[in-house]
Amino acid sequence: MVRNCSACGTQRASVKRPKTGAAVCKECFYQQFETEIHDTITSHSLFNRGDRVAIGASGGKDSTVLAYVLSLLNKRHDYGLDLFLLSVDEGITGYRDDSLEAVHKNKVEYDLPLLVVDYRTLYGWTMDEIVSVIGKKSNCTFCGVFRRQALDRGAVQLKADKVATGHNADDMAETVLLNFLRGDFPRLSRCVDAVTGRDSALPRVKPFKYTYEKEIVMYAYFKKLHYFATECIYSPNAYRGYARQFLKDLEAVRPSAILDVIRSAEQLTFPPPGSKDTAMPVQKTCERCGYITSQRLCKACVLTDSLNNGTAADVNRKSRPGRVKNQSEAQVGHAVKAKE
Repeated sequence: MVRNCSACGTQRASVKRPKTGAAVCKECFYQQFETEIHDTITSHSLFNRGDRVAIGASGGKDSTVLAYVLSLLNKRHDYGLDLFLLSVDEGITGYRDDSLEAVHKNKVEYDLPLLVVDYRTLYGWTMDEIVSVIGKKSNCTFCGVFRRQALDRGAVQLKADKVATGHNADDMAETVLLNFLRGDFPRLSRCVDAVTGRDSALPRVKPFKYTYEKEIVMYAYFKKLHYFATECIYSPNAYRGYARQFLKDLEAVRPSAILDVIRSAEQLTFPPPGSKDTAMPVQKTCERCGYITSQRLCKACVLTDSLNNGTAADVNRKSRPGRVKNQSEAQVGHAVKAKE
């Protein structure tokens, strides 16, 4: 039986939205998808007119669609933003080198400036070399720390006011589950924020906070956007993968599960910052690189030292997968900008 679009009522429905279950035509899907992202941007005040925004561009579906939609909405709604693509080359042969080809295509197609920063230049190591030393177990600990700092340093080079990342609703819900499983109280209190570090020198914004991963894939497919679809070759053993699979199982039974988890976390209340129950480390700057930290040296410098002196395997065994005992990314950028 042929069904008409539930939105316009005239065109043939060709898409069933995973997020709502509504059967719509392609044009109505585009309109709804883009409008929902615009609503997230405006309702959370993600940008100010004149902002220089560095879009974290990996070449994957999320960042590719983010670059396309932000460029589109910036023109349609006259946000007044200066947009840039910012990529991090971790040095993963057969993965990052290929995905960067997609980023370079995006640069041309969307007419956006591109800056690529790399682990080799920043830290003296590539991820291939790091994995050869520590193995594949918990290598995401190193990569996560290095990547966060690399994005900040690249954004400083671009003189960006904000960094926009392609974290989608699935990512947000996974992070909520992970922080529950780890008992990571400080991160749980802020992990569903659409803006982290709003009062810092370099806030991070998430326009896809309520956008389903499946709909991002559908949008990229129908729009024929160029992106790299292969998963990182070092990530299958990551702890996050277990939370991801659990969430997908929930979604199969109840499609609203993703938003339910996010909405639930938004309703949580926490003691005010600085109380005895939420005591946070004192903010300092790394004595070596000037990056924000709560210790004498930032986590990136500690990990780099462990690689250089041959103790990386020992450090990695002591690290909890994916957890960085460092100041929040919400506060990054102060020391970096001051130093530069």
